[in-house]
Amino acid sequence: MEDILTTIVAHKREQIAAEQRIISRKQMQEQTLAYVASHKLQTAEGHYQPLRSMKQALAQSATGIIAEFKRRSPSKGWIKQDADASVITPGYELAGASALSILTDETFFGGRLDDLCTARRLTKLPLLRKEFIIDPYQVEQAALAGADAILLIAACLAPAEAERLSAYAHHLGLEVLLEIHSANELGYLSCLPDMLGVNNRHLGTFVTDVNHSFQLATQLPTDGPLLVSESGISSPETICRLRHAGFRGFLIGETFMKTPSPADTLRTIIQQIETKRMI
Repeated sequence: MEDILTTIVAHKREQIAAEQRIISRKQMQEQTLAYVASHKLQTAEGHYQPLRSMKQALAQSATGIIAEFKRRSPSKGWIKQDADASVITPGYELAGASALSILTDETFFGGRLDDLCTARRLTKLPLLRKEFIIDPYQVEQAALAGADAILLIAACLAPAEAERLSAYAHHLGLEVLLEIHSANELGYLSCLPDMLGVNNRHLGTFVTDVNHSFQLATQLPTDGPLLVSESGISSPETICRLRHAGFRGFLIGETFMKTPSPADTLRTIIQQIETKRMI
C-alpha cells in the first residue's frame, strides 16, 4: 500500500514554497511577531505566554474531549464536504468540548487555515492547528490565525527538527502536542512537548486501532507531558478505559463529523460518560 504520509509531506513542501511566493517568510515573521506582541505577555526570558492552555484545559476536564473539525480523510474520502466551521465549532463548545482540533490541510483533508480563524473568532476554547508541520512558516501561520497549540508529528520530522519547531512554538506562546505511533519515537520527547499524543491511526496506511493506545500506555512517562489518545475513539466506554490507563485528552473527529449534527453527537457521548462516572 502507498505510504500516504510520504505523499502528504512531499506535497506540503511544495505548498509552503508556493505560499512563501505570495507572503514571504520575512513578512510572515514580522506579522506574527507583531500579533503575539500585541496579544500576549512576555516572560522575563523574552518568550510569550499562552493565552489559553490546552494542556490545562484537558487536565481540568472530566471528559477531556478534543473535538475535531474535519471534512475528509485520504482513506475514506469526504466525510462532510459542506461542513461549516462557523456552525460546527461553536456548537462543539456549547456541547461541552474541552478543546478543538482544526484540520487545516486542504488537499488531503479538505481543511483551510480560514477554518482556524473562524473557530478563533467564534469560540473561547483552546485551538489546536492539526497540520503536517515541517517548517517555522507554518508555526507562524498558526500563531497568526489564533491557534493555542500546534501538532508536531514524529514521523514527519527528525528529532532535531522537532526540537527547533517546538522551541519556536513555545517562544510564540504556543503549546505543543507531540504525536508518536510507537515506543521507538519516545526519544522525540527531547523537544519538551506539553502534551504527548498516541496516534491510533498508522500514518503510512491510515489503518486505525484504538488498542494501540492501551498497548503503549505502560511505556509512556507518567510524570511528563499530558497524555492524549488520538483517532479511532467512538464510545464513552473506550474513553473511560483510556482515562483509567492514564490518558487525559481524547481527540475525536470522524465519530462526530460523520453524523448529521456533530455537536449533538458530542453532547450525547459526554452525557453517557457522566452517567457512567455516577454508576
